[in-house]
Amino acid sequence: MKMIADRQQLAALDVHKIRADFPILEREVRPGVPLVYLDSTATSQKPIQVMQAMDGFYRQSNANIHRGIHTLAEEATAAYERARERIAAFIGAPAPQEVIFTRNTTESINLVAQTWGRAHLEDGDVVILTEMEHHSNLVPWQMLAAERNLRLEFIAVTPEGLLDMDSYASLLKLAPKLVAFAHMSNVLGTINPAREIIRMAHEVGALTVVDAAQSVPHIPVDVSELEVDFLAFSGHKMCGPNGIGILYGRRELLEAMPPFLGGGDMIKRVQLRSFQSNELPYKFEAGTPAIAEAIGLGVAVDYLSEVGMTAIEQYEQEIISYALERLEEIPGVKVFGPEAEHKGGVASFVIPEAHAHDVSQILDGDGIAVRAGHHCAMPLHNKFGVAATSRASFYLYNTLEEVDKLVEGIYKVKGIFA
Repeated sequence: MKMIADRQQLAALDVHKIRADFPILEREVRPGVPLVYLDSTATSQKPIQVMQAMDGFYRQSNANIHRGIHTLAEEATAAYERARERIAAFIGAPAPQEVIFTRNTTESINLVAQTWGRAHLEDGDVVILTEMEHHSNLVPWQMLAAERNLRLEFIAVTPEGLLDMDSYASLLKLAPKLVAFAHMSNVLGTINPAREIIRMAHEVGALTVVDAAQSVPHIPVDVSELEVDFLAFSGHKMCGPNGIGILYGRRELLEAMPPFLGGGDMIKRVQLRSFQSNELPYKFEAGTPAIAEAIGLGVAVDYLSEVGMTAIEQYEQEIISYALERLEEIPGVKVFGPEAEHKGGVASFVIPEAHAHDVSQILDGDGIAVRAGHHCAMPLHNKFGVAATSRASFYLYNTLEEVDKLVEGIYKVKGIFA
């Protein structure tokens, strides 16, 4: 075992300074029991800078956006659109108009399925997914497949938790219209070779949709470098607020797609029997949007940019490497997914003696917050022959000491069920 004393050369990231920006990390979940938050894959905690920005908007500039010409409306509109510009820059989007505000990753993927998918996918068309997909990048395509008689095919996952690229190459011979896949698995932590998957899809004429809910918060992601067609992620997993998500799409694709929802702001002109859609990005942003949340997400990407996405990636590699080493010490514990070099900060595991829910409840007694269940990835759990796993996930504010507390807690669980 490599102890913390041997890990002095961590990435250039001052985790103790960062932790001071997250008020909730000072909480005791009960008297004398400090919070150890290891559930960032489900949702991250929020820095004070994001809270202050949203509070400041409501206190100083709260108004609806775009059509108002009074001072508050103009301030609100400017703040909302500045957030879009900063988010576009954060992911390397060529233009802010290619960044659509949605509620979350799930809505973003549904938008693509219900607009581009309905317009372009027909009876017998092939859509390629993977066996490790979150339900949000599985069910929308199942729904569309049932309606349009599509053929869904799946890239196999190896026993080590990697995508079988030979399986993918074989599936591409079916001439798919679309390839949709997770950039990073929320269960296995696997970081998939997105650039290669996209390149291979384009070679056979398929478009690509990337579920980047887990990758954008943790590693540098550049949509121009990836040459992806659509990419979706959520604010709440990347230090931003709940209720705000992003769909990036190539401009020519978005312009050709019909609107998703009808109502205010997504129109240029309305008559009793017809309407004309607004220009991008407003065509896909019907009704009053989550203005404060968009502003909060803009500040969140500023925060992550200031820390540095490469530094965050390197730091999380240190944490997950240490966590896997410590978990391997515990007799009987099985961790799913590849080696640390192929994954992000996610460790899903089973303890033979205890159900995942029991594990989570006992750990919570010591203030340790982990997730228990199928993590919205039931087919993947079925593939590995388990109904549920316990999942510890790490972010820029976690410490190696918290890994040690997790390990101590697991030993406690094993002792109870021995």
